[in-house]
Amino acid sequence: MIELENVAYSYGGGELLTDISLGLAPATFHFLTGPSGAGKSTLLKLCYGALRPTGGHVRLFDRDVTQMDRDAVAISRRRIGVVHQDCQFLDHLSVAENIALPLAVSGQDSADERANLRELLGWVGLTGRADALPPELSGGERQRAALARAVIMSPDVILADEPTGNVDWEMSQRLLQLLVELNRMGKTILIATHDLSLIRAAKQQVQARVLRISKRRLQLAGTDL
Repeated sequence: MIELENVAYSYGGGELLTDISLGLAPATFHFLTGPSGAGKSTLLKLCYGALRPTGGHVRLFDRDVTQMDRDAVAISRRRIGVVHQDCQFLDHLSVAENIALPLAVSGQDSADERANLRELLGWVGLTGRADALPPELSGGERQRAALARAVIMSPDVILADEPTGNVDWEMSQRLLQLLVELNRMGKTILIATHDLSLIRAAKQQVQARVLRISKRRLQLAGTDL
């Protein structure tokens, strides 16, 4: 579904990533690790078309990103849910309205979709916070709202950038369980994280491939994880 072939990415005259090859097949689960500044967020942005490679090829659902215009990339992005590290929301809108924004933007804000929204709020445990404003949410609630917004369009792929970085261990386990459930529903999952404990916990529940960025390249992580 998403394929990177010998991808390189340079910025400001310096190469951040080089010779990256990665395939995200249906219903697979992946972790992406590496030190801070290694390029994890950059790699995720390449995976959903927010950045274009300076070398190699990125294919979204069998189409080369370099041959797609902005509208074509936007259409492909509807099949990819992204949980951003900074969890930005519109503070004047309620939690439910923020989660439903992708529906409104895509013109799918129907009665059936609203029913799905109520079900999704229950799934992430935010039914009682549907009318709250984002500044009123705890860190864990914000992360669950971000996950709900990422999956409201029922994407094929979910990319999560440090989704448990600002929450305690109990909440990180709850978020992980939601992602595992999505994978069991057939979704492809890629999580960028520095939390090795999270990876070990996940590997007890799901068959996960662990990748590491080191010296601008991508490699399989060791079996000690």
